[in-house]
Amino acid sequence: MSELTAKGIVKTYGNKDVLHGVDLTLESGKIYGLIGRNGAGKTTLLSILTSQNPATSGTVTFDGQPVWENPAVLEHLCFARELNPMTGSNANPMKVKEYLRIAATFFPHWDKEMADRLIKKFDLDVKKKISKLSKGMLSMVTIIVAMASKAEFTFLDEPVAGLDVVAREQFYELLVEEFSETGRTFVISTHIIEEASDVLEEVIIVDQGKILLKENTQELLERSFHISGHEDEVDRATEGMTVHHEEHLGRSKGVSVILEPGQRIPEQYDVTVQKMSLQKVFVALCGEESGHER
Repeated sequence: MSELTAKGIVKTYGNKDVLHGVDLTLESGKIYGLIGRNGAGKTTLLSILTSQNPATSGTVTFDGQPVWENPAVLEHLCFARELNPMTGSNANPMKVKEYLRIAATFFPHWDKEMADRLIKKFDLDVKKKISKLSKGMLSMVTIIVAMASKAEFTFLDEPVAGLDVVAREQFYELLVEEFSETGRTFVISTHIIEEASDVLEEVIIVDQGKILLKENTQELLERSFHISGHEDEVDRATEGMTVHHEEHLGRSKGVSVILEPGQRIPEQYDVTVQKMSLQKVFVALCGEESGHER
């Protein structure tokens, strides 16, 4: 089983730290979801993990071997990031077919048959210039590169941005199909959390340049609850728990809790208990109010 391991990753731009001592281990054979607010450091982290951006300090290794400028390791990695229709201040004149041909030279296991099949599936005009593509088409090209790369660890940054609901569904079907057939590791960074939650085996939440949480998605949801009712009853029911994202309406109150091992919600109080979606868990953890123990 292969592992991609980051230890003590710090990234500084000017006087600002974007990543603060990040430790992260990704195991082969899983689909990870990387979620966080804009500016949390997700794209920076992905670019460092795949050697597209040097860390200010810290190390990234693949099965114990350094990733940075190591061709033998980099052939196992693919970071398919969003295409830019501009090159500097000018429109990108490259055609899609040229871009895919160049991409194929970077990945020794490139699957041309798969690339051609996905071009037809997405009805993509490869003769078009990148500068003429819609946001959805740019995402399609990114997805084709990611899938056809056949890289053991494949990272996609906002792969469904600009896609309509049908195309997004096609992407997730494709992702699950490829994962089932090959066991490749995928890391999906996305803001459209609810659509992705069913296919994410593990979720990684990044907040203000730090890893806030890394956990099996279903296990996280099984211990995440929203508790509401009269504020006194809610306070009693959540005594000793870390509560997140309080909401008040008159004397009524709602809080989110993520139970720790051994904790349970007592039944003797007059409160409403509801399970939370992954999106609501994310909002509770990364909203403006930080969690605090009651």
